Amino acid sequence: MGQLKDMSDPCDIVFIGNYTKDTIVTSSEVKTVDGGAFRYGAYVAAAMGLKTAAVTHLAEEDFHVVEMLRELGIEVRVFKTPSSTSLRLEYPGDDVDNRIIRVISDAGAFSSEEVRDISAKAAVFGASFRGEIGLPVIELFTRKGARTAVDLQGFLRVVRNGKLIFEEWPEEEEILSVVDVVKADAVEASFLTGIEATPWGMKEAARIIAEKGKNRDEPSEVLITHKDGMIVYCRGCYYEEKFYPKQLSGRSGRGDTCIAAYMSARLNSPPQEAVVWAAAVTTLKMENSSPFSRGIEEVNRLIKEKYS
Repeated sequence: MGQLKDMSDPCDIVFIGNYTKDTIVTSSEVKTVDGGAFRYGAYVAAAMGLKTAAVTHLAEEDFHVVEMLRELGIEVRVFKTPSSTSLRLEYPGDDVDNRIIRVISDAGAFSSEEVRDISAKAAVFGASFRGEIGLPVIELFTRKGARTAVDLQGFLRVVRNGKLIFEEWPEEEEILSVVDVVKADAVEASFLTGIEATPWGMKEAARIIAEKGKNRDEPSEVLITHKDGMIVYCRGCYYEEKFYPKQLSGRSGRGDTCIAAYMSARLNSPPQEAVVWAAAVTTLKMENSSPFSRGIEEVNRLIKEKYS
């Protein structure tokens, strides 16, 4: 496994986002788990042997999450806050893409100073809602030549009366013009483009999102996850694979795992190979509520069985 000496040591990939304490409510149970896109993502990259870094905000009572990441060889920069971001995710039915999210507390926004000295080949920004990560932080990494990825949930979702809802995105064109990869789920892609979340609609939505960034030499790659699988649009081509979980115990963190696996693979692989890898990793993660913790040999076995 690649390890960093400290944050001054260039890394392969860095994940930036607040830790979240997630209470998950379904028809069968209520449970509280450690969450946060940075956490789900870092587990994936570390398992792939990459030099991995993570930057987060959380309360002292949740520092066990940091220690678990460090035990995996992940270099973690943590900023202690009065409270961690705490979310309540309610799934009213069987459709895992349909959920109500309430915000109990918020660990605040990232500043450029908190990440200015970090050097990485790729940077994945995983905010829970608007205001957590802004354009200056993203631009800092693009100026250094890092390959960047954003999750649309961190820009479309806003807190209103303690609940997360979608609202129009004022910085849409600015941010989509500088990032390399955009990740969304079917609901987010439909909201941003107005295209219905059908199989054809998601492909069209991916193309529209890719073309929204007008100041780039080439359009962003767009990754859309849905309950059955994932679609990537890249330079006029579509790449699509299904998820094959034997059981669905880990919907939360699905998209975070998928974009982390895709970005990690894209460091050295073309889109088609990265999509297959991401689909397989996400499949195995969805079988458990915890972050990806399966062996790479299991991923390769699943690829041979389902994706050959």
